[in-house]
Amino acid sequence: MPMDRIQPSSSPDQKSSPTVLSIECLKGTSKADEWTGDFLHTGDIVEELRIGNSAWMKSPFKNGRSGVQKVLHESFKKKETSILVRVRRGVDEFAELQACIVPNDSAGKKQYMLRSIADPNYAVGFLDRYESDCLQLQASRSARMVSELSRTRLQDGYVSYRWERKMQEFLAVPFSSCFLSILLLPKASDQGVSHYNDLEDTLARANAWLNASQASGVPIVFMNIQTESLLTKISGKTASSTVNAGSLSDLSNLANASLYGFEDYHGVDIGVVRAVRLWYASLGGEFAIEIKLREDDTKLGFAISRTEEGFIFISSVIDGDENLPSTRSGLLNLYKEATNSTRLLVVSRVANQKVLPWIVSSTGAIRCFDTVSLSQKLSLHRHAKVPITIHVLLWDRALAIPSGANRSRAAATPSVLPLPPEVQLSRRPDEDQIQLLPPEVPSESRVVGDGPEIRLERDTAGESSFRFHDFSLSSNWV
Repeated sequence: MPMDRIQPSSSPDQKSSPTVLSIECLKGTSKADEWTGDFLHTGDIVEELRIGNSAWMKSPFKNGRSGVQKVLHESFKKKETSILVRVRRGVDEFAELQACIVPNDSAGKKQYMLRSIADPNYAVGFLDRYESDCLQLQASRSARMVSELSRTRLQDGYVSYRWERKMQEFLAVPFSSCFLSILLLPKASDQGVSHYNDLEDTLARANAWLNASQASGVPIVFMNIQTESLLTKISGKTASSTVNAGSLSDLSNLANASLYGFEDYHGVDIGVVRAVRLWYASLGGEFAIEIKLREDDTKLGFAISRTEEGFIFISSVIDGDENLPSTRSGLLNLYKEATNSTRLLVVSRVANQKVLPWIVSSTGAIRCFDTVSLSQKLSLHRHAKVPITIHVLLWDRALAIPSGANRSRAAATPSVLPLPPEVQLSRRPDEDQIQLLPPEVPSESRVVGDGPEIRLERDTAGESSFRFHDFSLSSNWV
């Protein structure tokens, strides 16, 4: 902590006051005991000096500060930099400092200061003062502490962080978060995609998607919702109808707008699209199921389908065959628990890759994973005899703990991705947790029928994926 340099006064009493060698604080310490007696302060009177193992130099010092600086210079040249300083405060209070001699470049050539051994941030120098001025400085110590308190500012900076190692060690799925969300773009109100519905419409669609997912049996709970600004280039009718916020009075018109614009320095019309991101979480976290394969396995023993909201789920599991991978891994037991609880056994990850819906386009199409390609990937695992790990969304964390005969074939060391604290702590209906409505799931959406029935609907998001409903073909079995 740099101290204020207080100039000696010119009172008549100084003529009778001797000149002494005093301490001048040059750099402050980072420790909290800076103002205690353990550290030297500006105005302390130097009584003795000892460099290395040499004899003590006692006050008064020949030629004062300049004489001491010469001694310090000679010692530094000889590489004898260890020094012990004893000072006096008032009449009978003493303190000392163990330091090393270092150059003081800011003071000029052949000038030295003392850096504390205990705290390298603390450095002091020497200054000739009248003894009366030193006593006056010592008496004003309390006032100087208050002054320093008002001038001290907190320091900040950047520190390195081992992100790769932390993401490897502290995530249940390395390099992948447990945060779940879907981004909804504002819906275009015309075929030319030049006008969009307002923000309230996007919020309503997000709310409807969440409620419909919960009603279909997807075990998720609302966490948070926010708007996200996405930049895009606009022109023509879109630019003329949106780039009109030229003053503060126009800002009120943008409160519920899904698209507004401005002109940059080059005259290019920039549009700001206000999308909505919905954050949600699984009621019971994510549960990992490892499906190990044997040489004689001819099928995995389960089928997958997808809800209208884009969630992949286990639509059926073969029962009665203990040798199937689905039975050995505990998937069958978990599927029965989901059926008894009127929940869907939603698949959240396949081989640690998230397979949840993640964006809704401006046409209203939900971008999600194709069940056909997913079935093919699972079948390739079976043919290659490579174990596959899938994560499912749980509705009760107690299901992750194998117990009793029903869990005898469950995984020995299951991994459950933790929930955010808000979900773990909000368990009572009278608190902020959203309570799921009793699901009303049509039987045909969760039970595989006998006849081959499949309905295809082309997505309108501009890609070549398909939306599959009510899978009952044998190709959906893996």
